Amino acid sequence: MLAVLYFILFEICGVLIVQYVLPKKPFIYRLWLGMVFGILLIMWLPALAAFFISFSTEGHIIALFILAAFTFTAYKLRDNTSPLPFDNGDIEKLKTVLIIAIPLSILCAYLLHTHVLRPVGGALHVGQSTYGDLPLHLSIATSLKNAKFPAAYNIFPPEKLSYPFLMDSLSTSFLLFSSSLRFSIIFPAVIMAFLVFSGFVLFAMRISNDKRAVLLAALLLFINGGLGFLYPLDMAGVSLGEQGSNELQNGIWFERLSTILNGFYQTPANHAEFSRYNLRWSNIIVDMLIPQRTFLAGWTFLFPCMYLLYDFMSEDSYDIRQIVLLGIISGAMPLIHTHSFLALVLLSFAWLIVDLVKRKRIKPWLIYVFVAGVLSIPQLFAFTFEQSSSSGHFLSFQFNWVNGDGGMKDYYLWFYIKNIGLPFIFLILSLFEKNNKWRFIYIGAFAVFLPAEFIRFQPNIYDNNKLFYVWYALCVIPISEYIFSIYDSLKKFRSRKVLAVLCTLIFFLTGTLSIAREINSDYMMFSSEDVELSKWVIDNTEKDDTFICGTQHINPVSNLAGRNIVCGPASWLYYHGFNISEREMDIYAFYVQPENHKILDKYGVDYIFLSPHEIARYDADLETFDSLYNKVYSSSSISVYEAKND
Repeated sequence: MLAVLYFILFEICGVLIVQYVLPKKPFIYRLWLGMVFGILLIMWLPALAAFFISFSTEGHIIALFILAAFTFTAYKLRDNTSPLPFDNGDIEKLKTVLIIAIPLSILCAYLLHTHVLRPVGGALHVGQSTYGDLPLHLSIATSLKNAKFPAAYNIFPPEKLSYPFLMDSLSTSFLLFSSSLRFSIIFPAVIMAFLVFSGFVLFAMRISNDKRAVLLAALLLFINGGLGFLYPLDMAGVSLGEQGSNELQNGIWFERLSTILNGFYQTPANHAEFSRYNLRWSNIIVDMLIPQRTFLAGWTFLFPCMYLLYDFMSEDSYDIRQIVLLGIISGAMPLIHTHSFLALVLLSFAWLIVDLVKRKRIKPWLIYVFVAGVLSIPQLFAFTFEQSSSSGHFLSFQFNWVNGDGGMKDYYLWFYIKNIGLPFIFLILSLFEKNNKWRFIYIGAFAVFLPAEFIRFQPNIYDNNKLFYVWYALCVIPISEYIFSIYDSLKKFRSRKVLAVLCTLIFFLTGTLSIAREINSDYMMFSSEDVELSKWVIDNTEKDDTFICGTQHINPVSNLAGRNIVCGPASWLYYHGFNISEREMDIYAFYVQPENHKILDKYGVDYIFLSPHEIARYDADLETFDSLYNKVYSSSSISVYEAKND
């Protein structure tokens, strides 16, 4: 299909550009970096054109000319060294990469298949982890079609869309080339998941020569979970809870496993009853990469930046082309994933200090900062800072992440031990070892950890986990080397294999249960009526038309059709810095007194949406609306009216 061909063209050019500028890097690293750079270009070039034209097919054609110019410039500025060939070293690295990347990518592809608008009898189904976040991303992706940038939130018009939107605009690119909404969400996510898994393994191999440690580090990172599995095992022969209260210990023996596999957020990694268990170390695959699309995009680019940075730090000499490439990728990140960009800034600052003390190099850092700054500062001031400064809920002091939210719930170290598990204990022990490489990595890692431990960066304190996971991604590499150094030292003990099996069980049981729950989860998000309504809205209303409706997060008008609504849910907008109380009150007032046309005029409403949600929440009366407004669409439970008096 045309969208895939367009995508492949960018990928080819990305690989060519990296080969031109970094021919001395091993082939497999060039291929990885090139694929990542190709995705960066397909995200950014059509978006840049949209600031002058619109996010349209014409803008995407212009982006092709810009792509050609980028590729030609890279060719003219190329390093004339012959590229390193694909050799036996690349084959061994590729085997290590594929051992991790293939099974985890297949898992992600399956979860995306079940969790993203899976058609079932005309309805669209999702999974547990995508039930809350997916509608937001659908709204952004569908509303950006043919939009002029900077675009508005279609769930809070006319406010500017300052949320990092480039992952969703990538899906819009697929929509513009006639892909289905489902394919437009899934296809780029699968590719990027593969690059995240591959990227971490390649980054870890640049640091560690121990293949076992690299594989263990990847598994510890992506099948993370902690010690939460102990809670459903405790007194398993006695039922200690009930549905909605201490539910993780409801039932006996295997009934508790049924609760984990079937209950809503009853997994022992990210548990719904936060005040009871304080289990907050969400599994990265099912709770982050699958539902949180900006996180997936952020990590797609974060690992290449970390690799390029570490690679530069590990050598006395440097390649200016590598520094410029690092600056370009990092500078493009704020509108892709702000937390990943912030983590990279903190890491870079820490390693800058180390490099200045050790080698007293300043020129490459000035180049890096200049390139990254030129690209990132306009994004930060035009979008990120503008959004955060409009609300008093950003940037405040809070010690000990979610454990310190409203007072310490767990003892300080115990909170991290039970949430992260044995890797955290091995981390503490490894700090006592005299290993310069580990210490160097930990300096960068804890430069990310400490701000996240003391500062609430946005209203949802839980989102600091996006910084903690970067800290953890760095730490698991020396942790894994340390674990195998202990294992090797136990050669004379016949029980060491038994000990290894027990540790493996403790490492991965909680994460495995979380993944199993997501595989088993299934929820209907849009009914067949919702789907039919969205088709009618697309075919019979204008792109900029505005609907008044309830503030429910599942809304076929805004999610599937991409039309404007007066106000979306507080669960998104509050955490994006908006005060929605006035609009909520106006919506309530209108549905209670639908003859009040002033509210419709206030928000430029074109259509009125009436579904079981509005009827239940606002006690809206169908007969009153029928008498006041012209009904233009009707199904068994949904009505749409023109926003004008008869």
